[in-house]
Amino acid sequence: MKKAIVIGATSGIGEELAKLLTAKDYKVGITGKEQEILEKIQKPNPEQTVISPFDCTKDNNSQKITELVKALGGLDLLIFSAGIGNLNKNLGFKVENLANKLNVLAFNEIADWSYRFFEDQGHGHFVAISSISGLRGSRVAPAYNASKAYQINYLEGLRQKAKKSGKPIYITDIRPGFVDTDFSTYKGKFWVSTKEKAVKQIYNCIKNKKDIGYITKRWFLIAIVLKLAPNFIYKRV
Repeated sequence: MKKAIVIGATSGIGEELAKLLTAKDYKVGITGKEQEILEKIQKPNPEQTVISPFDCTKDNNSQKITELVKALGGLDLLIFSAGIGNLNKNLGFKVENLANKLNVLAFNEIADWSYRFFEDQGHGHFVAISSISGLRGSRVAPAYNASKAYQINYLEGLRQKAKKSGKPIYITDIRPGFVDTDFSTYKGKFWVSTKEKAVKQIYNCIKNKKDIGYITKRWFLIAIVLKLAPNFIYKRV
């Protein structure tokens, strides 16, 4: 039985991924701040699910994940699904720094830990849920978009290292568009995916060891537009 960890499994995409992985015969370690929610997710499959309640904006991520790997009996796949983003039109460092702490600092520590673990082990797969938002800046959520750009570039660097290593280490960057979760506010938005559909496509990206996956697939078209849009037009958006 393969072993997986989902960081940020108490809601949305992370929760659905944890459920799908257990259905696909993985033994899954799940993390999140709310122990009661983790226990609720664990209840249908207690033999396949190990819980570890912790806040990954704290400084003990590496220790907590190491303990969780021991409890699982190994690790083949780690998915970083934790994330936060706030509309912040008027800026303000307190709000902006919430995104920095989770999407940059916590992500960085966990991605670094994962790569070094898989390199020492000789194989493994690290997956991060970034965002199509990371392709350009945003006046309404500047820190969120910037933090996702950080993730996208960091994952590209890890992918280069994995290739140079010659070992079967895979790095997958999942870039969702709009996904309908408990915390989403996408009323009036287009191409909003259900989390069930999104997670099925994410799982296929993982199974096929893709470098980059746009969720849903048609968001690849938006990605092209974003990349090609000239600055003098984009800055007026």
